[in-house]
Amino acid sequence: MDKRTGKRIKNDRTTAKQSEHSLDRLFERFYTAKVAEGRARGTLENYRLNYGFFCEFLDVRKLPKDVRIITTDLIREYIVWMLTEKVRFEGSKYKPDYEQTVGLSPVSVNTRLRTLRTFFKFLKAEGDIDHDPMENVKNVEEDENEIEVLSVDELKRLLNAPNQRKYSDFRDYVLMNVLLDGFFRINEALSIRKQDIDFSSGMVTVRAEVAKSRRTRFVPLKKNTMKLLAELIKETEEFDSDYVFLANYGEPLSANHFRSRLKEYARKAGLRGRIHPHLFRHTAATMFLEAGGDIRHLQLILGHSDLRMVMKYTHLSKKSIKNQHEQYSPMNEVISKLNRERKILR
Repeated sequence: MDKRTGKRIKNDRTTAKQSEHSLDRLFERFYTAKVAEGRARGTLENYRLNYGFFCEFLDVRKLPKDVRIITTDLIREYIVWMLTEKVRFEGSKYKPDYEQTVGLSPVSVNTRLRTLRTFFKFLKAEGDIDHDPMENVKNVEEDENEIEVLSVDELKRLLNAPNQRKYSDFRDYVLMNVLLDGFFRINEALSIRKQDIDFSSGMVTVRAEVAKSRRTRFVPLKKNTMKLLAELIKETEEFDSDYVFLANYGEPLSANHFRSRLKEYARKAGLRGRIHPHLFRHTAATMFLEAGGDIRHLQLILGHSDLRMVMKYTHLSKKSIKNQHEQYSPMNEVISKLNRERKILR
């Protein structure tokens, strides 16, 4: 009897078919395209990080990394998993157990979805898929929590924490001043090179390739901040590096390294709550408006193309709102007319 009777003839390679629909292969093509478009390093890192989170979900569900199984319903399952099952900071050696809680915040979930939106939109445009599974997926509703800022007293205590006799502490002190005075994002500040600083005009250039907006902008700094930068540059001459903020061995300082050191300064200063580099930007923007700064000039300093982003970004403190209300309440006029001296009948 012929053993071939009733058997399916194999012409195509199974592995070739799998490769054609491989999610990993398609992601690498997407990633290469975004590198070619000149996306910022931080954006590219987020693409890979957030794709990895999605792959973790597929592994937990024991699903293959095949683009054909990715549906809108599966994406929604992923959202529910992140909100109700995923452990925050799971396995992190830098986070204590009490911070490793079940369920990610809506902000974190939406950040991870953003990469998938860009990824699947790219695949559809390239003809790799017929339907974008993210098309009908909505973001998770986010609570409009009040943005936290530091008080003047807290800022002073934080700036007094570094021991300026030590190089690394002095560098961190200068960086904190630059973050506050220039309203910089941490990666923008750490990317500053010597040639980006114009000491004659007191301006620092944020290059397009490091700016989140992908547009070059020019940020003014006060004379004292420029003086600190000049002093730091002189301190680091031996390293022969174009970058201003350098680690002890001469390599560019990393954001995570500074975050870790900032927490130590906060502890030393007796500050409670989460102290992170972006807090300087929030605080600077808020204090700028409270002092009477113009919102359109703030928009240029922050580097936002949409004024609405500035309105959402900066939340005036309760103290400022109270002071404005005291000054401009319509009751001021009413009370002044009603509070005339009464004639007392005897």
